[in-house]
Amino acid sequence: MGFGGKKPETATETIDISDSSSSASNVSLAPSTPASSVSLSNPDKVVNPAQFFMYGHPGPHVDFDFRQEYISAFDRRMRNPAYVIEHITPQSIAKNGAVDRKKSVFKENEAIPLKFRAKLADYFRSGYDRGHMAPAANAKFSQDAMDETFYLTNMAPQVGDGFNRDYWAHFEDFCRRLTQSYNSVRIVTGPLYLPKRHPDGKYRVTYEVIGNPPNIAVPTHFYKLILAESPAKDPSSSDVAVGAFIMPNDVIRNDTALKSFYVPVDAIERSAGLDFLANLPMNRRKDLCREVKCEIVVREFIKALPAPAQPLGLPAPRS
Repeated sequence: MGFGGKKPETATETIDISDSSSSASNVSLAPSTPASSVSLSNPDKVVNPAQFFMYGHPGPHVDFDFRQEYISAFDRRMRNPAYVIEHITPQSIAKNGAVDRKKSVFKENEAIPLKFRAKLADYFRSGYDRGHMAPAANAKFSQDAMDETFYLTNMAPQVGDGFNRDYWAHFEDFCRRLTQSYNSVRIVTGPLYLPKRHPDGKYRVTYEVIGNPPNIAVPTHFYKLILAESPAKDPSSSDVAVGAFIMPNDVIRNDTALKSFYVPVDAIERSAGLDFLANLPMNRRKDLCREVKCEIVVREFIKALPAPAQPLGLPAPRS
């Protein structure tokens, strides 16, 4: 099954290519593909490449990880999530004294096959943060939920100072503050690998790969798709405020306008190969940044450092 887990009826159909000598296997076909072309036992065919599937379906596969606060769809090739879906409410992010981020630890997801798994050692001295797609601060309703946000299937390499610990963190705070205006906020977050124009005028996709051996791709950009539902001023409204943002995985000045990263939803879809909001009619969509003020609030966190040691009292020099 491809990323997203859905096969639109108008685009594909599913054919059972099993026969008496093989286990059942389903393959999604384009509408132009005749069912006879994937039959394992068609005697009229000169060749039958579909018989390869008797030995297993190579993929691409998606590893869905259903957690309390989020759902992750893991990309085995990049060793990053393709996307992470969250749902936050005023109640779910309310301050909870029983939940403490300091109790949570980063951990590998052992449900992912070892040869495709992101490992803690891959990030060691890489120069990148283990960047949450679903932030821990969005899972304050239980310690278990917060702990689950620390699985590496919810992580991607992010620039630390100037991005993950700064502008991106302020952006995550913007998403949480939306619950002051909406009773329900749904967020999709993921990495992108975008082309860049080189001096020769040609566009190329280049990205760093970390780990030993190198296997975790470092995204060039990250996106968030935000759906704000049930406005506080009219909870019964079926309208949905929609906003999409793409940011470079790089240092961003805190005085940069959030709206400078505002993009059409299809900009994310074309770049990520994903299809969002197919079942949300245009007449129910509102422009998020016309409904609320799209801006970050910069919160400077001063690190608590121990007081410097007092110098020893020495006698005054003799005159």
